[in-house]
Amino acid sequence: MTHTARRIGRSLALVLPVVMVLSGTLAVTMVPWADNTPAQILTASAEDVSVPAKPRAPHELLRDKLLGELKRGDRPSDVLTHLQQEVDRRPSLTEHCVGIARALGRAAVDTYGPTKAQSFARPVCDTSYASGVASMG
Repeated sequence: MTHTARRIGRSLALVLPVVMVLSGTLAVTMVPWADNTPAQILTASAEDVSVPAKPRAPHELLRDKLLGELKRGDRPSDVLTHLQQEVDRRPSLTEHCVGIARALGRAAVDTYGPTKAQSFARPVCDTSYASGVASMG
């Protein structure tokens, strides 16, 4: 009987640390004090960690930043002003201004509804914001 108990004990002594390490690794992949933005989340099931993340284009970063401002409660008119300032500061963003303004219009409809969102329209990138609102309304 003692031989069987000793064998079970040895098996547990080998397996238990492995289980604890794996469960601990999975438990700390997301901690409440970490930056949980999608770009910062690292999961234990990452398929190929040797491939570096593709750098995001400046217009994508700007669009996400401005959409974040809307989600935080900034008025769409203020966000459109920020868009215009960025395009003025970096003319290379001009070709993306229409798409960004439309995305802002659609996001404003989600937050304010079509009528209120339209009241924030400004002549940034022609009438792209207004067309984004109209496409959702």
